[in-house]
Amino acid sequence: MEKVFVGLDWAEDHHDVFVEDGTGKRLGAGRLPDGAEGTARFSEIVAGHVDAPAGVDVAAETDSGVFIGARVAAGYSVGAVNPLSTSRYRERHSTSGAK
Repeated sequence: MEKVFVGLDWAEDHHDVFVEDGTGKRLGAGRLPDGAEGTARFSEIVAGHVDAPAGVDVAAETDSGVFIGARVAAGYSVGAVNPLSTSRYRERHSTSGAK
């Protein structure tokens, strides 16, 4: 199967995930609780789209925590993206709104 990309919005008590393929097509999304239940549901969301965790790239707001550690231990490729950098990117590539 092809590569799958996951965006992970990390919060203290839950995590929002968005899964897409290489063309940007949405494959799945959901809000997951923190802990074992969220870890299991993450695997369920992603499992139908790849043969192995090595086929998944995860972009998250942090590179630490139990949820992220479980992803790395399971073989997923996880990279941290600073939320400020995405905010600045959005500012650079949008209109100012001024006349």
